[in-house]
This record gives sequence, C-alpha cells and structure tokens, in this order.
Amino acid sequence: MGPDRFVFAHLADAHVGAWPRDPAVRLALRESLLSALRVAEERNAEFLLVSGDLFHTPVPDPGEVAPVTAALRRFVDQGRRIYVIYGSHDYVAQRTSWLDVLAETGVFLKVAPEAVRSEGTRWSLPFLVDAPTGARIAGISGRSHGLDREYFRAVDSEAFRAEPGFKIFQFHAAVEEYLPESLREHIHGIRREDLPAGCDYYAGGHIHYTYTGEGPGGGLLVNPGAVFGTSRTDLENGQEGRTHQGVVIVTVEGGRPRAEFVDTAPRGAVHLVDVDVSGKTADEARTELERRLSVEGKHGALLFPRVHGTLADGTLASLALTQLARRRSPEAGTVHWDVRDLAPASEEGAGATSESEVETEEVRRLLAETALGRAWLEGAEGERRVRELLRELGQPKAEGESRQDYANARQGSARRLIGVRLERTGD
Repeated sequence: MGPDRFVFAHLADAHVGAWPRDPAVRLALRESLLSALRVAEERNAEFLLVSGDLFHTPVPDPGEVAPVTAALRRFVDQGRRIYVIYGSHDYVAQRTSWLDVLAETGVFLKVAPEAVRSEGTRWSLPFLVDAPTGARIAGISGRSHGLDREYFRAVDSEAFRAEPGFKIFQFHAAVEEYLPESLREHIHGIRREDLPAGCDYYAGGHIHYTYTGEGPGGGLLVNPGAVFGTSRTDLENGQEGRTHQGVVIVTVEGGRPRAEFVDTAPRGAVHLVDVDVSGKTADEARTELERRLSVEGKHGALLFPRVHGTLADGTLASLALTQLARRRSPEAGTVHWDVRDLAPASEEGAGATSESEVETEEVRRLLAETALGRAWLEGAEGERRVRELLRELGQPKAEGESRQDYANARQGSARRLIGVRLERTGD
C-alpha cells in the first residue's frame, strides 16, 4: 500500500503543433502547456497523467517538440514520473510517433502499449505500479473516429481490479453520459459502463470540454478539457467559462481523490470579436471590419473575428478578408476569420444561403449518391468527417513548404480523418 496522502497532475489534449499556419497561436498554445507543467511542479505533483493528444500529429515539427520535451525532461529529472496514453491525433498504427521516441528515451512511461486488435478479440488489461505512491495505473489509448470503442467492450480488467492500492484508469474517449448537449449529435462515445469498474480515479481526455462525474461503481471521473484548444469554439468555451483550459491537480487523502482545475491558457492575448454585418453593403462591412480590427488589435493580440449576418449586397469574396488581415502591421498580431454564419445578399426570389449551408447541402447530396457501405460515412458523424476532409484537402500550400511535404501532409490528414491506413509499397 502507498502513502496515505499524495498529489498528482492530469492533463489531456495539449495538441502541440496545432494551428500550423500561425506561429503566434502555436506559441500561445505551447506556453499554456509549459505553464501547466510548471503548476504541476509547484504543487509538488508526484506524477503526471497525459490522457492523449499531447501532440497534434504523430510526428510534429521538431521546433514545436523541443521546448516541450525539455520541460518534460526537467519534470522527470526531479524524480517525478509521466504516464501517457495515445490520443486519436498522436497515435499512428504500424509506424513510430514522437510518443514512442520520448518513451524510448525515458521521458514517458506508456501505460497502454497494446497493439491494434481485431474486433471482438478478448484481451487482458495491463497496468503499471507507481512505486513511490503504490498507485496502480492502466489505460486504453484513443483511436481516430471512435475505433477504440470495441477495445473497451472486449477488455478483461479482473486482474487490475483485484490489485490493492489506489487505482487509476486513463482513457481518450467521450463518455456518452457526460457529453454536453452541443456535442451529442456529433460525437459517439463509449458508455460509462464500458469503463472498468472499481477504479478510484478515471483520467479522461478527447472532447476538449471539462466535466467531472462518477465512474462505474464509484470513483472520480474527470475530463480536464483542452490545455489551450484547436478551434475558435474551444477558445470561446474557455473564455466564457464553459470549460477549463489547463491542468487538473488531484490530491489523494485516505484513498479519496479531490480535483482542482487550474487554468493556464493566456486568455488576455486572445480576443474573440463578434461582428454583425446584417443589412450592410460589402463596402460598409469592410469598413466596419477594418475598424474593429484596429480597435481590438492591440500589440500581439490573437484576433478571432466571427462575421455573421446577411449582406445587403456582395459575397464573402467581396469582403476581401485576407487583404484586410494583411494590411495590419506584424506587431498587431494575427487574425483568424470565422465566416460560417455569414450569408451573401439574397438573389431575386431566393432566400439567403450561406457558404456553410451550400457546403452542407452538397456534402449531403454526395453522401446520398455514394453507396460505399462504409460506417464512417453514416449519419451526422459521417457528414462532419466529410466536411473536415474537404476543408483539410482544400488547405493552400504554405510559404516555403515543398510540394512533397504538402502532399504528404494532406494525405496524412486525410487518412487520419477517415481512420484508415495505407500500406507502404516501397520508397
């Protein structure tokens, strides 16, 4: 049995390397994670749990990885431990990821090293023992698009559950009973009863939204939310207090855990701007947008304008949003436009239709006409994946990016989005 009192830290969904086309936002994200690690050190955490998606891709830019690795190494050199599972972004079947590299160098201990398994194959849940505290730690790594759900249903956790001491289970999956209403139509998760019963702490990840609950048979279940976020929605949820952005500090006394959320995202640098252009001409809308950028765009600000409403005349292209952003000085920060709810002027006898609505109609038409018989294309989830795939494949080539790197990035993202692996046929 371990000590009667100890402290550990828990985070998930750092997504180091996200926002690939904006170095300033990548820096803010990275600093959020580094701050979270400092909090864990200052609060004397014995160990750190990383419940998936530490990195945004299996092999992120080394420039993004280096400062994070240095901080993690410092954490370990102080006599602490880091226990990690893969998420749906940093896992890749049959190939080496940065998590594998860092585990080989002694920075991480991989909690769930299990290989890809055939559907329905029964398997025994492995676990590790954190010797200084006596905590038993097990987990199941995430897979793209919920392909890990069958793993939970086929696992034999009896040996783990019979162990003495404080038991922790890490997972990277949505739990349907705790999904917020806004996500229930878009995400299919596991059921709470699919988790192994009898654990004291369930360390979740994946949905970028904070929640606490109870595991099957008791035990504290916690999803920490994203450390920073990978979308405007994530940032908005954080700023409006719907979710936390940072790390969870867990204090265990007498075998009972108590969780404290500590936010580490630099919210003062992120400015969410709301601009209603309803009834404005394209010229009037451009003038208003330029004014708002000037007012909100303080030194180094990260601007996320949401432009919505129906224009009196003109289209999205006539607003020239890219040129508006480029006219700002480099010191003024960066701009990320959200135009999903912007509609062009109505045509004769026709209702206004936004670019987003046109895309939705076209995706639904294509899905209806495509008889592929693949589960990943079905329902609202299939529609979401196709929309994401179209957006990813439509990304322009970045300045200085080689043709081959661009092609590899698009192909890799496409494979990740649809959850398939292409066999290598030779280099």
